[in-house]
This record gives sequence, structure tokens and C-alpha cells, in this order.
Amino acid sequence: MTRTVSALYDRYDEAAAAVRALEDAGIPAADISLVSNNVDRHYAVGVDKETAGDIAADGAGAGSLIGGGAGLLAGLGIIAIPGIGPVAAAGWLAATAVGAAAGAIAGAIGGGIVGALTRSGVSEEDAHLYAEGVRRGGSLVSVRVVEDRVGVVDDILHAHDHVDVEERRDMFRDNGWRQFDERGRAFSEEEIARARQDPRLPMI
Repeated sequence: MTRTVSALYDRYDEAAAAVRALEDAGIPAADISLVSNNVDRHYAVGVDKETAGDIAADGAGAGSLIGGGAGLLAGLGIIAIPGIGPVAAAGWLAATAVGAAAGAIAGAIGGGIVGALTRSGVSEEDAHLYAEGVRRGGSLVSVRVVEDRVGVVDDILHAHDHVDVEERRDMFRDNGWRQFDERGRAFSEEEIARARQDPRLPMI
């Protein structure tokens, strides 16, 4: 039986370190996914960002996001998620979201990420929190893993400076948030910088 284990990080560097540690522990890149808000352009490319629908339509999409022998981080690509903005993404979650958006109307990709998480066993409540966390500048690492390796993966993900999901959800809700909305606007660099300094700030 396969389970999905996820962790949210405020900083991309922590998420990337977790990904490298997972691979060092023998977790295949194909079972790991990283979706990171790229508003501060920590991942740079030489072309303008594309929407998920554009990527799927031009033949890139899922295959280009899965990563090759050099590891998951070598397969990072830029997609734009309505309500979040540009993200650096690779792995099964990103590929599933891109595939779901192919030929769909703009905006479907946001629900695609929430849907992909819930279909893999993540609770709807947590899936919305993870999507909102990425919207506010965070990075999400999700791993599909067999039952007897769940503990190993969980230990690796939480050995890095991760977000306490329950605490962060309470902070968001105390300021009026209820769930992720792909129709919402992407935050500016300034707003995300403020959110990273103090997640309690009302940013609905």
C-alpha cells in the first residue's frame, strides 16, 4: 500500500535540502514532488513563464517535470498557477496538475493541485492549507511511499525547518482564511515578504 507524506516549508532551500536527503535515502525521484512559489525568482530560466495549459499544449508538460537520472531538482521547470503565480515544480504532483489542465480553461490548475493531493490520500483540509502555503511564498514536498518506509520519509521531511501545519492553519483562519481559491490573485513580492516575516498578517 502506498501513502502520501507531505511537508510545507517557508524557504525553498529547506525544501530542496529535504528533496536531496530523500534521494540520498533511496527514495526514487519519480515518487517525490516539489512545488515552490517562485515570486523571488530563486529558480531562474531564460524564457518567460508559461501557464500550465501552455506547457501541456506545446508538448512539454508532465514528462518534462518528472526529472531524470540527475535527480528531481534537475527536472525543475516553471509553470504559472492561477491564484499563486509562477512556481518552480517537478515530480508527480506537478505532472498530474499539468496533465489535468491540458485543454482546460484557465484556473483549473489550482484545483488540479488540491485534487491531485486529495486523490493521493491527503485530506482536503490539508490540501487546501498546502496550496495556500505555496500561494503565500512556501514550498511543498510530497512523497508517495510504501507503508514500511513512511516513518523514514516523515523523519527526513521533518528534520528540516518545516511549517507546523496545525499552527499555520490556525493563524490563517484567525485572519479570515477558509480555503485555497484558485480564482484569488497572486501576491506581490512585497506581500509575500511580509507573510514570510509574520504569517499572522491578514492576507485573504
